[in-house]
Amino acid sequence: MNRTRCDRTPAWKALKAQFDATGRSFDLRAAFGSDPQRFDTFSQRAPHVFADLSKNLIDTATQSSLLDLARQSGLTQHRDAMFAGDKINHTEQRAVMHWLLRNPPLAQMQQARPAIKNVSSELTAVHATLDAMLAFAEQVRADAAITDVVNIGIGGSDLGPQMAVLALDGYVSPGKRFHFVSNVDGHELASVLKKVKVESTLFLIASKTFTTIETMTNANSAKAWFAAQGGTDVARHFAALTTNVAAANAFGISTTFGFWDWVGGRYSVWSAIGLPLAIAIGAQGFRAFLAGAHDMDEHFRTAPLEHNLPVRLGLLDVWYRNFHGFTSRSIAPYHSALKRFPAYLQQLEMESNGKRVDASGEALPMGTSPVLWGEPGTNGQHAYFQMLHQGTDVVPVEFVAVKKPQHRLPGHHTLLLANVLAQAQALMLGKSDAGGHKHFTGNRPSTFLVLDELTPTSLGALIALQEHRVFVSGSLWGINSFDQWGVELGKVLAKDVEARLGSGETTGLDGSTSGLLTLLRA
Repeated sequence: MNRTRCDRTPAWKALKAQFDATGRSFDLRAAFGSDPQRFDTFSQRAPHVFADLSKNLIDTATQSSLLDLARQSGLTQHRDAMFAGDKINHTEQRAVMHWLLRNPPLAQMQQARPAIKNVSSELTAVHATLDAMLAFAEQVRADAAITDVVNIGIGGSDLGPQMAVLALDGYVSPGKRFHFVSNVDGHELASVLKKVKVESTLFLIASKTFTTIETMTNANSAKAWFAAQGGTDVARHFAALTTNVAAANAFGISTTFGFWDWVGGRYSVWSAIGLPLAIAIGAQGFRAFLAGAHDMDEHFRTAPLEHNLPVRLGLLDVWYRNFHGFTSRSIAPYHSALKRFPAYLQQLEMESNGKRVDASGEALPMGTSPVLWGEPGTNGQHAYFQMLHQGTDVVPVEFVAVKKPQHRLPGHHTLLLANVLAQAQALMLGKSDAGGHKHFTGNRPSTFLVLDELTPTSLGALIALQEHRVFVSGSLWGINSFDQWGVELGKVLAKDVEARLGSGETTGLDGSTSGLLTLLRA
């Protein structure tokens, strides 16, 4: 596999020249005025997702140079290495195969590509675990005595299933309520425990190692509450999503579902970590969720770069971050069920690409991951959209709209769609005002993604689209998008500080930490 960091390619120099010549002064209004076909040129369909990129600060020359950048950086070789099961996570010597979790079994594939056969044993294990997990999910769904499911995890073991269960609320089994506990702050767990009863609650403990400090603190407190409330059958009311079966058994858990070291936490919703979602929407719904993601995998793997939506989005991210100097991107899903989608994308992108060194450990001379943030529309309009329209910083916005609602309340969905269309239009067009206070500069870029309906299939495709888009930008920047060493340092220091909070010992601490620790103990 031959990778070249994007800033070391001829295309990078060409893009710099294009940006200086026309990109810096590019005007969207003029671009639409001079090209009646601009919408068609810069929009496309991908599996279950339509994307309009026409309100972005690009022209055909820039798009062509960005595609050259991808080719010269070795993107296709890097992508193919991932889909071949190679150990592209080199700092941990692991393959990156979350895509395998949604791959059909070999027996169901009309013509299996050779690379799949290289990981056939892993694929067999995936489907054995999937079948067992879905059988358990159906068993829980059929058990009327279980009314509440409490998922205890953190990071990818929380954000993925929580986001997806909320997003697919219209498909959730009646008679079941779902709760998610991640924060080690006891207020969160205590709030959930007030709402549930011992005899009707199933706790899912999601921790690959069964040692994650926040998760195990919450799990042990939940178990203590269970016992204090008269609960005796831990094996019935607790299940574990872990590879540490011995530790789960010692906890009293007999039902466990594992996953593999080639599944990163932020990519794990497709694995046993997705059990809450499987219980919520059923085996058929979960398989549809996987199928939508697989459709997007195949699009990313096989579509020509110029018609490859994850590639086009990832290249746009590089263009904005490294040439325009935009440091953040706002996610605005205009569907209330996608309320946790921005938080999910924050981990996906910033944990993957928030790196300051390339794959060889060399410091990077350019920026990497933007800051992602957002809220569902129309709430965001009444909060931070003031800054998006009139602030001093330009922030690209990514709108997500859904054509068909899943409710029958008259007028609501038309008003919602009118708002999302109008916001994208207003960002681009702006408005003149000599007085200044009501002046909108306009020419502010946005991307517009459309789902026909929010279903398990379309949600799966939307998530996979974002996964591969992050892969693209990380690949061009020459970084390893699949480790997360930055998560570790604070966790290590917290163990020392925890002991000091008990003892009051401050020797060796910096002045600020020492002072704060003393204050908090007083």
